[in-house]
Amino acid sequence: MSYTRINNIIGWACGLIATLVYVLTVERTTSFWDTGEFIASAYKMQIVHQPGAPLFLMLQNVFSNLAFGNPERIAYWMNIGSAITSGLTIVFLFWSITALARKALWKPGAELTQGSLIQIMGAGAVGALAYTFSDTFWFSAVESEVYAMSSLCTAVVFWAILKWERHADEPGADKWLIFIAYIMGLSIGVHLLNLLAIPAIAVVIYFRRTANATGKGAIRALLIGCVVLGLILWGIIQYLIKFAAYFDLFFVNTLGLSFGSGVVVFAVLVAGGLAYGIWHSIQRAKPLLNVILLSAAFIVFGYSSFTMILIRAKADPTLNNSDPDNAFSFLGYLNREQYGDEPKFKGPYFDSRPIDISYGSNTYRKGAERYEVAGQSFDYVYDRETIFPRIYSTRDGHPQYYRNYLNLGESEKPSFGDNLRFFFNYQVGHMYGRYFLWNFAGRQNDQQGHGDFTTGNWISGIKPIDQWHVGGQDALPESLKSDPSNNKFYFLPLILGLIGAFWHFKHRQKDAGIVGLLFFFTGLAIVLYLNQSPLQPRERDYAYAGSYYAFAIWIGLGVVGISGWLTKKLNARTAAIAATAVALLAGPVLLARDGWDDHDRSQKYLARDIAKNYLESCAPNAILFTYGDNDTYPLWYVQEVENVRPDVRVVNLSLLSADWYVRQMKAKVNEAEALPITIPDEKYVKGVRDVIYYQDASIPGYVDVASLVALMLSDNPNDKIQLQSGERENFLPTKNLQLTINRDDIIKNNVVPERWQDSIVDTMQWTYNRNYVSRAELAMMDILANNNWKRPIYFATTVPADNFMGLDKYLVSEGFALRLMPIEVADNTAQQGLVNAEALHDHVLNKYVWGNIGNSPYIDPESYRMISLILNNIYSAPAEVLVAEGKLNEAKELLNNALEHMPKRLYRIMDSYAYSFFVRSLYAVGETEKANELVTRNVDYLEEQLRYYAAIAETKPNLEMQNIQYSMFTLNRFAETTQEHGQADLNARIMKIFGQYETRFFGGAG
Repeated sequence: MSYTRINNIIGWACGLIATLVYVLTVERTTSFWDTGEFIASAYKMQIVHQPGAPLFLMLQNVFSNLAFGNPERIAYWMNIGSAITSGLTIVFLFWSITALARKALWKPGAELTQGSLIQIMGAGAVGALAYTFSDTFWFSAVESEVYAMSSLCTAVVFWAILKWERHADEPGADKWLIFIAYIMGLSIGVHLLNLLAIPAIAVVIYFRRTANATGKGAIRALLIGCVVLGLILWGIIQYLIKFAAYFDLFFVNTLGLSFGSGVVVFAVLVAGGLAYGIWHSIQRAKPLLNVILLSAAFIVFGYSSFTMILIRAKADPTLNNSDPDNAFSFLGYLNREQYGDEPKFKGPYFDSRPIDISYGSNTYRKGAERYEVAGQSFDYVYDRETIFPRIYSTRDGHPQYYRNYLNLGESEKPSFGDNLRFFFNYQVGHMYGRYFLWNFAGRQNDQQGHGDFTTGNWISGIKPIDQWHVGGQDALPESLKSDPSNNKFYFLPLILGLIGAFWHFKHRQKDAGIVGLLFFFTGLAIVLYLNQSPLQPRERDYAYAGSYYAFAIWIGLGVVGISGWLTKKLNARTAAIAATAVALLAGPVLLARDGWDDHDRSQKYLARDIAKNYLESCAPNAILFTYGDNDTYPLWYVQEVENVRPDVRVVNLSLLSADWYVRQMKAKVNEAEALPITIPDEKYVKGVRDVIYYQDASIPGYVDVASLVALMLSDNPNDKIQLQSGERENFLPTKNLQLTINRDDIIKNNVVPERWQDSIVDTMQWTYNRNYVSRAELAMMDILANNNWKRPIYFATTVPADNFMGLDKYLVSEGFALRLMPIEVADNTAQQGLVNAEALHDHVLNKYVWGNIGNSPYIDPESYRMISLILNNIYSAPAEVLVAEGKLNEAKELLNNALEHMPKRLYRIMDSYAYSFFVRSLYAVGETEKANELVTRNVDYLEEQLRYYAAIAETKPNLEMQNIQYSMFTLNRFAETTQEHGQADLNARIMKIFGQYETRFFGGAG
């Protein structure tokens, strides 16, 4: 059998194994974070968040057709799309590894020995399968996210450049370079990570085309590759669209033509220029120019997938992020203006003060007949700046985190040395090195880590090393030892990769350097570019998957390195077989064994079901305010794809500050009517009333919301405040707001339960809780003023209280949503505030579903973070009210429902704290045995945690004091409850544990 056939068969076999693994472990529906938005948008060809992924959406739409009209299977088949693209990635990785191994082991003109063939194929299989089971890649392979398809693009272009290298002397070989350019153009419509392979590709071309390659020449080729990368990132992706936008500005504003006319002319000029250049290169026999221009043309052609964004934006779909239907909004969409920029080369320290503003060019918005100036771009000038700024963020909690991390005093100014320390220790070590070792050394757990010793660290499984690194190895709690995400790889995959890298650099230095460049640019270069601030909302390892891909090549080549060592004692064939077997066990088999349980999402449905619960918490035709990704995207999914409660209008408060989103809220979507927003579009377009600041006008008493909205929208100079510059702007003159209530409207629209109708107030009065009004708050005030209680208004329970506008006392829990009610109730005794216990009882028993959270072998961090919220808001709070009202049977039903559906496993101390409220009601309804069992389980857990923290503190700084205090406080609550309900033995045990650790951590202080 020929080498090519063997290579193809084994490559496809590895891809088939990977695909089968991913299909078996794939999530059956949507998951948390971006997948809900991607699935909903792919299904109906809608616009996702900036900067978009149009090609990904179009291809996923193809997979959605395999559901054959079953809406509950659409997400599954899109997830299968990721599984298949991930399997194909493994195929191309295998072929890339074998291509590199073949260059070293099969000399031109020589016969390929059986030993060398086994080494080559063994290397390919080990490296490809190791990457198959690596933590980060496996995670992306089983959900409908862009990273699986992006990895495929990277795999294809790296394979293709090796293919070109092998055939470079043959006629027509440069077609592979054109092919690479096209794939890169297409990849822009998926994710930009693939472009980071360009510098490595440039060096491959240099080494292949240069007879006498030198180090200086290689560096020059690398720099050229970086320039090409920059030209694509900025020249094609951004400035091509920027030029088109300014062409359109000239054609519309100066020549008076229609919107888009300048874009069409510019597109014709670009196409014509490329076509002429290509014709010229052929006529004048300039092959290099021909390849460059053809490559540019194919990149632009691939990039044209973004026309889908423009076309669909003009159709005004339900999900239409940024509404990029014209040249300038499209430019802002591609530039990610919604997210802002992090400083790269020069910027402030976190304690720097802005002292001036530097203005740039005008920004534009689409008007009725022409483009209008929306403002100017600007940057702050600071009193203290540095090159290479790494500790720059002033967002909530970041300055204090910097100070704690760098051991800076409260008034101590950070230095450039602190800047570098944060870069190396946090950005490189914590936000890259930690992730790298997750994949190839081991992982402590999947709880998000921010630098302590108990969450999200790498571990190895080798006790002395783990003791040195994180401590506490002699007192590991059962909850950690049995955690599916506690993975121990004993450094074996890492060692394999290092063996492969050393062997590669020793025997094929140029090829090793190319893999090294791929490793660097898809890893540490991203760290440099992203310049991440601390306290990220989620772990970011997915961004570095390309780096782990490159390392997997070296894991595969580790087979060749081990085989070379074994040939000193064994014959070549036996050595190759033995090396392959050892490497398979130390790499793919070990990774699969420990990684399977925490990557198997086949029985997890909580993201979808929680989204249903949010919607089912709302009355018909409701307005539901949400805030973040995880209380919005899954809701979009179940509404758009599974058609669950399309009458509820989901309003994301993070987006409501944008003019395009407010405008969209004024239109009906699906079965949900438009929001009662009466503000004319021209009153809040970009650049107009972006922010309205509070200036106390000493107005006595409370002012009607409608009057304040009218004042803030007024264009009358007398209704504005004069600034020091002499300009006038709208302002908020008081924080004391009121809304007059028509009792008949409240009763007619069933706003308040009948038993509370005597508590309806004549006037709602509250204090606004911010010093500014963004478009979001302005729109919310307008809704309050004009809704007249015709539609129920809710806030998701996950919305931060800061976003309630001070309306907290009028919000009543009805489950996963807090309903706005104009009442004052004194006898509702729940700790969490007002609770409509009857509504919650009905929702829990008749509407809510729990996504198999209690029985799934694995649930992800976002799922188990919901447990304490569910216990507190959905079960304990209404049960407490029902017990107080003497409705013990209803309370018992609720509590037993929780025991039936919630996990028996404890994931966090927050869960135990939630159970400390829960068990009080269990005792109150007579479920003493169940309460005792639950208390025992929680006390066992807390005792183990405290023992673990104490063990860590013996060798490490005590960073767990907050958890320790939380644990002690929770133990105390259990002690009080067991004493109150006569459980003397249990109480004595709790008090003994409490006293032991009070002495240990607090010196016996009470």
